[in-house]
Amino acid sequence: MIDNYNNLANAIILQAVKDYRKALRTISHYPNNRSAQYERRRIEQFFRSRWFGVLTSIDPEMLITKLKAEVIA
Repeated sequence: MIDNYNNLANAIILQAVKDYRKALRTISHYPNNRSAQYERRRIEQFFRSRWFGVLTSIDPEMLITKLKAEVIA
């Protein structure tokens, strides 16, 4: 049962990371894209939320910083 919970938690976080990368890439090519800007803010709120803290012990600020650096590089 715990494995199922961990698998679901990991899948939720992984999808958020994929969506965040996509939003950041879109913003890097189209800085005025409101949809991508909204998606970036929405996912950052999720990363900083209590729910994210329940799913994982990953530091949200570190994750955001690493993902931003990844897209810029």
